Amino acid sequence: MTTEYRDEIEDDSSSFWNKDTQTLNRLWSVDKTVSNLTESQSSTQQLSKETAKDVQRLKFAVESNKDQLTSVSEALKQLSVLETLSRTVANLKCTLERFMSNGTTSSGCCPLGWDNSGSSCYLFSKTSLNWHEARDWCNGHESHLVILISDEDWDYVTRLASGAFYWVGLTDEKSGRWEWVNQTPYVMNRRRWKPGQPDSWTGHGLGPGDEDCAHLHLDGRLNDIHCSSRLRFICQRHTQST
Repeated sequence: MTTEYRDEIEDDSSSFWNKDTQTLNRLWSVDKTVSNLTESQSSTQQLSKETAKDVQRLKFAVESNKDQLTSVSEALKQLSVLETLSRTVANLKCTLERFMSNGTTSSGCCPLGWDNSGSSCYLFSKTSLNWHEARDWCNGHESHLVILISDEDWDYVTRLASGAFYWVGLTDEKSGRWEWVNQTPYVMNRRRWKPGQPDSWTGHGLGPGDEDCAHLHLDGRLNDIHCSSRLRFICQRHTQST
């Protein structure tokens, strides 16, 4: 009886110990999980603080760049005004010189309202005409639609024409080959054209024919379009001199 009772006690003790160990293990596991969650929450809070700081730094950088861009924009506006005044003064000087010398000038200059670059005068129209009307208008004012050959001509004209569409003296209407209005063959230069242009598109809905006339796009590159479209235009003539 004693031996059996002792065995029962030992079995109960062993069972109790095993259960107690399992309970302790579970408690340790729960404690570990809580600890991990606490650390994770702490890390998340730290990351949130760092993210908030990054957002503030980014916001500050954007505001700083915005101020700088505003300053640059204002400077460019002032430069544009100065360039306009400079061209106006040059035109007035030329007009005064012509008046004082009975209609002649000692050096090349442009009519009032025209812009001068090198040996050429340019008129950037404010009105819109189709390509043929623009060509005839320029011809009627002792000039022609602009012909751009040198890099200097391209740079000057595209800088002043930026932000609007302008007809130029380039067409393939007669021969199917691009040529200038003075019949000078045009040497194709793809970097001067918008991507994929000229494409002689026929789906324009503007009447018969494809796109046979060229104009300067907003960014200063060429594009072909139907000649009946109404755009601003650029006339070109030589400077006047004795």
